[in-house]
Amino acid sequence: MAACFDGGVILGADSRTSTGNFVANRAADKITPLADNVWICRSGSAADTQNVSWNVCHALEQHCQMTGAPVEVRTAASVVREVVYRYKDNLSAGLIVAGYDDAEGGAVWALPLGAALMRQPYAIGGSGSAYITGWCDRNWRDGMSRDECREFVLRAVSHAMSRDGSSGGCIRLVVVDKGGARREFVPGERVPLVLGDMDLPNGAPVLPGGGAPVKA
Repeated sequence: MAACFDGGVILGADSRTSTGNFVANRAADKITPLADNVWICRSGSAADTQNVSWNVCHALEQHCQMTGAPVEVRTAASVVREVVYRYKDNLSAGLIVAGYDDAEGGAVWALPLGAALMRQPYAIGGSGSAYITGWCDRNWRDGMSRDECREFVLRAVSHAMSRDGSSGGCIRLVVVDKGGARREFVPGERVPLVLGDMDLPNGAPVLPGGGAPVKA
């Protein structure tokens, strides 16, 4: 998933790659840089989305060399759409492009299966997204600070991981703003424990979504 905050965007993803009922990779990196200021979240076929990302990254590198300027997020998302739409009958790729540029600030572009291109304040994808759609709609708030947005993304991904058998492992976060991109790794033992929107029976303080706040 990816979400906008006041001044940038935050991308987040779990790390489980499955093959049928088996976990093929428990520490996969599903967030890939397309440029210094633009990143992509990948779901669907790992092979398909990796190749799309590599091809778009190469195209954007040439674009930046020709223009002499950083790529805009809108441009990167459009290039991704062109590649995915051209091969839509052969690809299984649900993608989210997010980043920051001086023209539009933080921006999130969703490219679900079929390669529609939609700008949204936040976007979710992958098998776990079906479990958290209502939670995200309820808890999303425009104009969040960076810390509030980080907590929103972290809790949303942890909810999806707790309910979807194809999601799990650790959580990776990427914050992109005017200062650049910064990565954060949350190991599995520090992922917030989801116990529903209730406090623990003994009265121990927990997040509204369960667990305790996690810091880098």
